[in-house]
Amino acid sequence: MGGTQQQWSDRTPLLKVLVITLCSIYAAYLFNLQVMRGNEFDAQAQKYALQAVKIPAARGEIYDRTNTVPLVTNDEAFSVEIIPAEIANAERDLIFARVSSLTGIDIEGIRKKIPPKYYHLYQPIAITSSATYSVITQLAEHKEDYPGVYWDSRPLRRYLDVGSLAHVLGYVGEISRDEYKILFNKGYSEDDMIGKDGIEKMYDSILKGKDGRFLKTVDVKGKDLAVEQTDVETPKPGKRLVLTIDGSMQRLAEKALGNRMGSVIVLKPTTGEILAMVSYPWYDPNIFSSNRAGNEYAKLLADPNNPLMNRAIQSSYPPASTFKTVLTTALLEEKAFPPEAKITCRGVLDYGNRDWNCWVHSPGHGSLNLNAALAQSCDIYFWIVGRDNLGVENIASYAGDFGYGKRTGIDLPGENSGMVPTPKWKEQTYNERWTLGDTMNLSIGQGFMLSTPLQVADMIAMIINDGVIYKPHLLKEIRDPETGALVQSIEREAIASSTISKATFEKVRTALRGVITVGSAQVPVSTKAVQVAGKTGTAEIGLKDRWHSWFASYGPYGAAPEDQIIVVTMIEASNPWEWWAPYAANVIFQGAFTGQDAETAAKAVGVNLRGSLLRGRAE
Repeated sequence: MGGTQQQWSDRTPLLKVLVITLCSIYAAYLFNLQVMRGNEFDAQAQKYALQAVKIPAARGEIYDRTNTVPLVTNDEAFSVEIIPAEIANAERDLIFARVSSLTGIDIEGIRKKIPPKYYHLYQPIAITSSATYSVITQLAEHKEDYPGVYWDSRPLRRYLDVGSLAHVLGYVGEISRDEYKILFNKGYSEDDMIGKDGIEKMYDSILKGKDGRFLKTVDVKGKDLAVEQTDVETPKPGKRLVLTIDGSMQRLAEKALGNRMGSVIVLKPTTGEILAMVSYPWYDPNIFSSNRAGNEYAKLLADPNNPLMNRAIQSSYPPASTFKTVLTTALLEEKAFPPEAKITCRGVLDYGNRDWNCWVHSPGHGSLNLNAALAQSCDIYFWIVGRDNLGVENIASYAGDFGYGKRTGIDLPGENSGMVPTPKWKEQTYNERWTLGDTMNLSIGQGFMLSTPLQVADMIAMIINDGVIYKPHLLKEIRDPETGALVQSIEREAIASSTISKATFEKVRTALRGVITVGSAQVPVSTKAVQVAGKTGTAEIGLKDRWHSWFASYGPYGAAPEDQIIVVTMIEASNPWEWWAPYAANVIFQGAFTGQDAETAAKAVGVNLRGSLLRGRAE
């Protein structure tokens, strides 16, 4: 017994040391948690206790070049939101069906936005951002029938009778998952509306503004625990954009084109400013802010006429005889063939075991020098000089100088680069050698050659500017959304500068004027309001009774370049043939320099806007 007590007595100091050690360790641990890391845990507690709620910023408005006519504004709209966790499991299908019936949103669309994995969330999920006032009224009057369903106000994009400006302005839509993956690091959230096309897309970050927020207290499930909002951060609206578009010029071009598939461009050559850009058919961008956006978008995609396509920059066509302007420039600059020397056109050229028919059949144009050949658009003249005197490498080089085969860099998405074919390209693409027949086709803008209407406009700009092309653009100014103060003015930017002599360009301008005074456009371009210079073009696409119709022009001829405008009209062969391109330009020039609307201008120059009676091919 005494031995056992002695053993415990011997162990007591050891136990005391052990207890003291454990207590010290525990005290040190508590000191570390409460004192050393107290602020860290307090911050984490605050993080989990406070939830940020977004206050959407108003998207920047868009105006025409005068900064007085709004093209795109914002209306107050209502969003309908559902907090999934506030709906009992047994009632969920019924509530979803009621919301679908009330808002017109397909019930599958609601289920897609609120899948089962979201049923536990106390965070609101937006079902629609464009609910009508009557929908909100019914929700408020029958709130007991819609547990977990709420509403809020937010800005709604509104396009104001924009008509043919749809392709320029574009539209907005809900950010997709793929877009969010790319943009979440730039301040975008999963429920943002972003630009999907046009100016809305190109300048989305400027138009977007900065969302505000407030903090609310929530429990661990995200359920709101307090009514009072704290730490409110006011949203900052997006900047106002002022475009280069002239409203009256746009309406004039729109009416002149009419319901014909094609496009019109009106451009200031000395700045690159786009005064008008029309592409038909167009669409109503307001549909993308409605509950039927998905169905309407599907209809647009399925439309064989491709109304979503901006034909002025996204479609490419054989430039046809407008390209003879490049051949004329190359011949003069290279001195490859004397401009006064004549070539006889008998309407047909026998080459390569086939007949090459000029657009004027036998007896043909007769003997023509360079200016007369351009004025009458003689194919045989340009076939011969292109094949025998210039060659494909020279032609392709000059085409590149004029901007063909490359994007202009205009501030719109989806621009087409066109195509300038070369022997190397053909061998790589088709595994075939280039032939002199290919050179002949290229010489009149046919064969593999493709260009956009905007590239054709830049060709004319280079001729006016003695070898300089300025970047085409639609943004003129950025302004403060509240004060209207100028934030940034867009300066002109040269994108091409040629070494071609000024004397050559002067001769080309004279030749282009001859197309109107004594050439192929003498009849359709009849306006007396302004002297016009330009080049017609009729592109063959394999149909016997229809062709693409081009007219690339500028005026006033002989005026200072800063006072001139470029008008390019392009009518697709999908329309009944009426050689409409020069007639449309005639109306535009008449209206632009007299201040007349399209109907008055057309009457003044004897043009019926419904169409001409021409049935045979013209050049």
